[in-house]
Amino acid sequence: MAGGSLLMLLDDIASILDDVSVMTKTAASKTAGVLGDDLALNAQQVSGVVAKRELPVVWGVAKGSLVNKLILVPSALALDYFAPWAIHPLLMLGGAYLCYEGVEKLLHWFQHRRRKSSEEAKAELQSLESGALDEKAKIKGAIRTDFVLSAEIIVITLGVVTRDPETSFATKAIVLSAIGLVMTAGVYGLVACIVKLDDLGLFLSQKSGAARSIGRGILSAAPFFMKTLSVVGTAAMFLVGGQILVHGIPAVHHWIEHLLHGANGFVHFVATYLFNGVFGIALGAGVLTVLHPILKKFGH
Repeated sequence: MAGGSLLMLLDDIASILDDVSVMTKTAASKTAGVLGDDLALNAQQVSGVVAKRELPVVWGVAKGSLVNKLILVPSALALDYFAPWAIHPLLMLGGAYLCYEGVEKLLHWFQHRRRKSSEEAKAELQSLESGALDEKAKIKGAIRTDFVLSAEIIVITLGVVTRDPETSFATKAIVLSAIGLVMTAGVYGLVACIVKLDDLGLFLSQKSGAARSIGRGILSAAPFFMKTLSVVGTAAMFLVGGQILVHGIPAVHHWIEHLLHGANGFVHFVATYLFNGVFGIALGAGVLTVLHPILKKFGH
């Protein structure tokens, strides 16, 4: 009897782990777009810090991110238990926020693409040289940004794990926790590598032979890499936000599927993402049009 109970327990554990594996992979793919923006934003947040303080700042933000997850994961589980009806509206709200923030970024780029004045550049240089940058303020700002994006990741993951009404509470808790930990380690591990890219390039450029060429290549490519990462992150906001909104509005989703009926796999895949992106841009622009006068009135 004891042996039979043990086998049943092991079978239950194996079943849970199998469900966790499948759901974690699905959730990871759904949240991958948000990660592009998360990565780009955090890499930019820690820029301007004295070289020897870059890794401590990244570590400080990473610890804050873990605290964010400790708040968000139990909150998501409580929401699922007490108010599951609120998950879909929150997903839609999160998708709309991503699209709005993406359009706001585009607007900012178009309106403020100008060179810094000599006074601004001089003030910034003096600030860097004197070490006057407030690390605590930088870390707090980055943690606030992380909270918003982490909330989006957790809500998207919650949407994945609640699709099957038979999913156990243990499975939901493990998947949410796993996604939170993996995403935090992955994002801030990469951020640490990115902020040290120039140091690696400088180190290699002082060597001889092929190492010197590689180092110079890294130093030349690093600024372009950061710009590309920022562009990819912004595009991901529209793709992810648009996908959430399209899937959340059955009429739009069915219209797109009907329009692409008969298209081959690759064309269907690309066209679907393009529709999601265009829909995200359009909706984000609409939200910005409504909110901009209000935010401007309150001095945003």
